[in-house]
Amino acid sequence: MKAVVLLSGGLDSTTTLAQALADGCEVVALSFRYGQRHTKELSSAENVCRHYGVRHIIVDLDLSSFRSALTRPDIDVPMDREGKLDESIPITYVPARNIIFLSVAAGLCESVDADRIYIGANAVDYSGYPDCRPEFFDAYERMIAVGTKAGVEGRPIKVMTPIMHDSKADIVRRGKELGAPLHLTWSCYNGGEKACGHCDSCRLRLKGFEEAGYKDEIEYEDLRVVPFHTGRRPHDGGPDVLHKVRRMQPVLFLVRHRVFHVRRGGDVRGGDHAPGRRLRPRVRHRRRAHAPARHNGSA
Repeated sequence: MKAVVLLSGGLDSTTTLAQALADGCEVVALSFRYGQRHTKELSSAENVCRHYGVRHIIVDLDLSSFRSALTRPDIDVPMDREGKLDESIPITYVPARNIIFLSVAAGLCESVDADRIYIGANAVDYSGYPDCRPEFFDAYERMIAVGTKAGVEGRPIKVMTPIMHDSKADIVRRGKELGAPLHLTWSCYNGGEKACGHCDSCRLRLKGFEEAGYKDEIEYEDLRVVPFHTGRRPHDGGPDVLHKVRRMQPVLFLVRHRVFHVRRGGDVRGGDHAPGRRLRPRVRHRRRAHAPARHNGSA
């Protein structure tokens, strides 16, 4: 078996590549330089392919005129979206991207005599993209069966979606079980030195690792004061400015709450803590040690 694997360099596509290899396929990895906001994901894809020793093809497509936060520097990437992320189609959706990518992959399949395409699409924990649903892939597979030489000759190209019904935690577990180099992957929509931790992709990834019981080995920005890119790239003719967004994390709030209340020796109900009782004599001792000597007024 020979397969073309669509590889973005992210968690899902890297796990899918690992699955294709585990299925016994000879793999050709296919990535795209399509005018995306940053190319860190392509660097990750190259590192993943180097790890596995598989052939890697990068195709240049200019989709920068498509309306999406991933291709247009004047559109901000949504940060810290509340609620379920699949309730609406976000501005990070690139119009017809999977249709375009799959079409190139189908052409490559015919060129290298591959009989299947692997794609890391997911319909469980995803950002609401219409081209990540099972019905889309069923329809697309029927289309290439009648629109390609291989299909007409009775050798239709299959579209494989092995993680379609996995939760993000399931994908992490699958990747770990397959020995996929998840530490080499990049999922963040923003192109900083570290992942932002606040875009939809980062939030889904962090949620998946947490629920799977694994530590995500890639680096994230400090979640208390988070630098993130405004969308301007150096070659867009302006500085790659960083803005700071202050975010109070629950754990930070808890630590501060405990410190302030324990040092006062009381909790929110007015109770007394043993640590507070231990701290108060030390505080008084330090104050006495540094206080100026008092005189009783006598000569």
